[in-house]
Amino acid sequence: MSETDSAMAAVVRDDGPDTSPDELFRRAAFRIVPFIFVCYLFNYLDRVNVGFAKLQMLDALGLDDRQYGFAAGIFFLGYVACGVPSNLMLEKFGARRWIALIMVIWGALSASLAFVHGATSFYAIRFLTGAAEAGFFPGLVLYLTRWFPSQHRGRVMALFMAAIPLSGVIGGPLSGWILSSFSNAGGHTVSGLAAWQWLFLLQGVPTVLLGCAVIFLLSEDVASAAWLEKPERDAMQVALAADRKTPTTTGAGTLSQALRSPWIWAMGLVYFCVQSGVYAINFWLPTIIQASFGSGMLAIGWLSAIPYLIAIIVMLAVGRSADRSRERRLHLGGPMLLAATGLFISSLTGLVGAQPSLALFGLSLGASGALTGLAMFWPLASSFLGAEAAAGGLALINSMGQIAGFASPWIVGWIRQATGSTDYALILLAVVMLGGTSIVLCSPRAEVPT
Repeated sequence: MSETDSAMAAVVRDDGPDTSPDELFRRAAFRIVPFIFVCYLFNYLDRVNVGFAKLQMLDALGLDDRQYGFAAGIFFLGYVACGVPSNLMLEKFGARRWIALIMVIWGALSASLAFVHGATSFYAIRFLTGAAEAGFFPGLVLYLTRWFPSQHRGRVMALFMAAIPLSGVIGGPLSGWILSSFSNAGGHTVSGLAAWQWLFLLQGVPTVLLGCAVIFLLSEDVASAAWLEKPERDAMQVALAADRKTPTTTGAGTLSQALRSPWIWAMGLVYFCVQSGVYAINFWLPTIIQASFGSGMLAIGWLSAIPYLIAIIVMLAVGRSADRSRERRLHLGGPMLLAATGLFISSLTGLVGAQPSLALFGLSLGASGALTGLAMFWPLASSFLGAEAAAGGLALINSMGQIAGFASPWIVGWIRQATGSTDYALILLAVVMLGGTSIVLCSPRAEVPT
């Protein structure tokens, strides 16, 4: 029996519920993860819809690919600037209230993209949306570390972050349908709004409603979870306390130690590499499919769902394997290598005249590898940080990685504007992913309690 299991068994009283440690955390996962999943799904729908809105809004606003790439990327300048302060505010005000506030503000800003009139207003609202959204993801990661010990986080993170590819599965066809249904050959508007404007409204307003629901549907922590019996709460708290006593691989037990640890900064660089692939796919997938297949809006939506659907299967399988084997590095490095391979294959359509289906196959591999790497990154990174360093350390790593959200779409847009193709940009991103893979394989072995 593991140290965690022994601690839990010691706390659960004879007259309490006869529940195994794994069952307690499984119950917590079923209670918490589905709602967080839906919130994160709408977070990534916000990223997907910008890529689809591009297909119509650029002509409507008189923008070019470089301006779009800059607008897609400037979101992350606001994100990076506010990431660490936002997570520290979450510590002060509590997860429920802070995450709820974040969602209401970013949902309202995202919906207001429907009313931009040119490059300046597009840049401004994208920047403010990034600033508002900055604490959401690292806050959720921190929240989950307070509910689940390290040996359960691989599967939980995979379930939670499956919202990213699912947002592509749902968001692609949905966005394609909205653009197709709310527009026609004559270019008329519906209730005075163009199809791309309806796209932002219909996918932004639900985020505001979900933000309001956070207050009522999330428990702040284990101690305040009224849906658990007291013996169960006590057992889970003891298990989590025992997990926090596990020495960190890098010795970064405090925030000051984390800031001095080269491996914490290295993890930020790895996250930058992973996110470079993720954001390139998110923002440019519809454009690449349109260039490869020349399809209509609805067909582009359905074709863009294929890479994300495959990514869901790969992500869940790898997450389950990571927890079962208690191994972190190879379960991150392997998907990153897969992503690099997929990005390179997808570039061959333009470079050597390969069939469009090969580009779709490569994009499917790229999306599967990059998105699975995104989920597998956090169990490894969080093992390098002690409890005191977690809030600031996770936000720091996340902020470093999110710089890719600015750099990657902008570089792809610049290269496409200069060459008329995304192929050379995809090769560059494959090389970046390979560089990140080499860092992961050289990193310290993560300590995962057994």
